[in-house]
Amino acid sequence: MELSRRAFLGSLSVAAIFAQPRAKPPNVLVILTDDQGWGDLSLNGNSNLATPRIDSLGRAGAQFERFYVCAVCAPTRAELLTGRYHPRTGVRGVSTGQERLNLDEHTIAQTFRSAGYTTGAFGKWHNGSQAPYHPNSRGFDEYYGFTSGHWAHYFDTEMDHNGQLVKGSGYITDDLTNRAIAFVSQKRTRPFFCYLPLNTPHSPMQVPDAYYQKFARLQPAMKATDPGQEDLAMTRAALAMVENIDWNIGRLLERLDELRLAQDTIVVFFCDNGPNSWRWNGGMKGRKGSVDEGGVRSPLLIRWPGRIPAGRTIPQIAGAIDLLPTLAGLAGIPAGNAKPIDGRSLAPLLTGSTENWPDRMIFSHWNKRISVRTQRHRLDADGRLFDMVNDPGQSRDIAAEDPAEAQRLRAAVAAWGREMRPLVGPDDRPYPVGHSRLTYLPARDGVATGGVRRSNTAPNSSYFTNWTQEADRIYWDVDVARAGAYQAVLHYTAPAAGSVVELSCGGARLEAAVPEVHDPPLFGAKDDRHDRGQESYAKHFKPWSLGTIQLPAGRNQLSLRALRIAGNAVADVRYLILTRRDG
Repeated sequence: MELSRRAFLGSLSVAAIFAQPRAKPPNVLVILTDDQGWGDLSLNGNSNLATPRIDSLGRAGAQFERFYVCAVCAPTRAELLTGRYHPRTGVRGVSTGQERLNLDEHTIAQTFRSAGYTTGAFGKWHNGSQAPYHPNSRGFDEYYGFTSGHWAHYFDTEMDHNGQLVKGSGYITDDLTNRAIAFVSQKRTRPFFCYLPLNTPHSPMQVPDAYYQKFARLQPAMKATDPGQEDLAMTRAALAMVENIDWNIGRLLERLDELRLAQDTIVVFFCDNGPNSWRWNGGMKGRKGSVDEGGVRSPLLIRWPGRIPAGRTIPQIAGAIDLLPTLAGLAGIPAGNAKPIDGRSLAPLLTGSTENWPDRMIFSHWNKRISVRTQRHRLDADGRLFDMVNDPGQSRDIAAEDPAEAQRLRAAVAAWGREMRPLVGPDDRPYPVGHSRLTYLPARDGVATGGVRRSNTAPNSSYFTNWTQEADRIYWDVDVARAGAYQAVLHYTAPAAGSVVELSCGGARLEAAVPEVHDPPLFGAKDDRHDRGQESYAKHFKPWSLGTIQLPAGRNQLSLRALRIAGNAVADVRYLILTRRDG
């Protein structure tokens, strides 16, 4: 199933020759949005909103009619980063460590940095938090954003800047775009690779008033295929968030114009999965989490003035696995990946003829369900065959009418599944400690026993709460790279002072008492445009230095338990942060 390295390099030849005359390699700007469906663009016919800046990329460049990503967030990011189907990369889920990209994978950022590019990422990473999984360890010189899958609050929120927690400024999408604008402005004299993975319109559904007012009472003219499934409050918030994205992308494109970089910059726009609610999506079946057409089809717009013809529409199917070879090919640089990749360079479709392009299969996988797309057909996860040209909504199974094609695709899915399914089994990887000076261990990555529970069933932006008994325990499965002294700091809230906790790892022990009451209220609800379900509300956690602990090298459990409880509870816990004392 894998494309050989030799075949991959051969697929670059047209684009590499095409790129040779340029004195300076092109800049690359990749914009990825979160939970925005194919239908959330006016370019694709949605009259409920206006997205003129995003639309301009398709009108001034190329628009792919049939582009496929994964059913959920982290797998799509892995496929962009590696050019490989996500099961190969170690990414098998969206939280509790399952979202991590294996350390032996070579990323698109490493590819471009090896070719002399300066690299930056600004937004939702979602492929690992601790070094060496952190974006700064995966080829990005500059990182600002958050490494989790969900975030609790979108205004003046906590962010990660090159591995350290800082406070963001303003609405999160505006803030991330500001950082990307600053990056391209500062790095304009050398080629750059800028990755802007925005986290909207993912929930919680928060957006500034200036964007929401237009949609507050909207009765959408275009609705979900089954209007009874549509939650109008969710639709209104999502559309407002998309219009904010459009404004921010416009600001970034204007900055490229001001810097006279537009002609020398390849701009890519796509989404990470289908829409996060039932709303208008072109009549397709499925939404986020589904491997049907509506769950995995995304817009793909690529602009490179003077090199990619304006207004080009490309009917051939393509996928996120194709972006690394395509962008490397357009830039005229080698992939630098010792592992075979699954994608193919789309450069010939972008810069030459779209004829004589061989048909192919693109597989979609999530939650043990697999579907496959060819140019004409989709075989769904239940083995039903659909003619996507005449039946784009997947309403009529034609397997009995075309048994040969149904059998061919079923055999292909079975073979792909035999190879891939064993790669997405249980995840036994520990969390690395000590590869960088600071190691953040969020509650998301920990395990609770006894009565301790998460603040929400979705781990990503949660904290541990209900720590009320001495038998309760919170622990992290860690692998310490370097033995030695580590300062331990707990980000906590507590209704009473004086509880004594023990931090242990192997034979090492450290005791500390809750120094003071810190019991702030939850916040975020007043900014929600729709009732949240998958994110905890936020509150201000305070750092509490537990002291210094001597951590042994190797794999162990780093464990918290209470030795004495003052009042009704010990503390709520957001992070355990370890700082190597030897620098």
